[in-house]
Amino acid sequence: MKVAIGSKIIKGPWGGGNRFVIALRNFLLKNGHDVVFDLKDNDIDIILLTDPRSRIKNVSISTRMILYYLLFVNKNCIVIHRINECDERKNTKTINMRLILANYVADHTIFVGSWLKKLNVWKKKSDNNSTVILNGADSSIFNIKDQKNWKRGELLRLVTHHWGGNWMKGFDIYRLIDDLLTDNEWSKKIHFTYIGNLPKNFEFKKAKYIRPLNNKELACELKKHHVYVTGTINEPGSNHQNEGALCGLPLLYRNSGCLPEYCNGYGVMFNNCEEFKLSLEEIINNYTFWQSKITSFNLNSDKMAFAYMELFSSMISKRDYIVKNRNIWRNLPLLLLNLIPA
Repeated sequence: MKVAIGSKIIKGPWGGGNRFVIALRNFLLKNGHDVVFDLKDNDIDIILLTDPRSRIKNVSISTRMILYYLLFVNKNCIVIHRINECDERKNTKTINMRLILANYVADHTIFVGSWLKKLNVWKKKSDNNSTVILNGADSSIFNIKDQKNWKRGELLRLVTHHWGGNWMKGFDIYRLIDDLLTDNEWSKKIHFTYIGNLPKNFEFKKAKYIRPLNNKELACELKKHHVYVTGTINEPGSNHQNEGALCGLPLLYRNSGCLPEYCNGYGVMFNNCEEFKLSLEEIINNYTFWQSKITSFNLNSDKMAFAYMELFSSMISKRDYIVKNRNIWRNLPLLLLNLIPA
């Protein structure tokens, strides 16, 4: 089959969506399928819409491009919409509406987390035309090779990383950890490293700050640590904790968004800043237990990409039925709203 992915690959450090595209492309190619990043060919079997906001740097296929392709080039192409965003993530106001409008062109919808699918905006989306597929990290890069376990008496090295510098990525927690490092007692127990971009005018006092890293450099840095912490709020379906977990780091994670679904059974959960220190002490006291559990963490990119490939194949097997019952003409007025630049 020929798959068109709606995001072009950006070289160098970029967000988790970029690593998703790389992983899916590589897996499909390895399994004998063709992958393109535009709609120039007239024999595309699957279009994977990854983001309807055409002005974003890495977006290569917009909703209006798909609409034109279905109407005038190849009506037999199947369109799958991968949703990994929401307004709840960054307190924005327009993302959900953009996603709803774009979704009218889709034959099937993939959500990157059950929490995302359960949002009120998607309450009418049935299980028949939607699927939850969790993200996965590249285990050929993010793995336990050369990762050193913590030995009691040493500083427990905490780490996190984010491409986005939005405050809701968990900077209330990261600031709290930074404050703990100014305390004489805690400074003898823990060390904290933040990798990635920061909110405007935000600076750490004691924590180690590293600018964004990519792939092997990132994995190498993660493996120097013992616990992966994430305080992100309303995350739709993140991949950063997967990269830390696959590197052998037990998870200290917030009870928010997709994190309980991704992290349950592989670390200690906290609800807010008030609970954080208790959860930190818990993971310190039970580090050996959680370190043994994390070795079975399996949210890797091959597992994720296999689920995508299986879904693509299933949709193609039902192509005649899907095309016959497609509501593109009924939804045309709504689809035309996608002509408004995003």
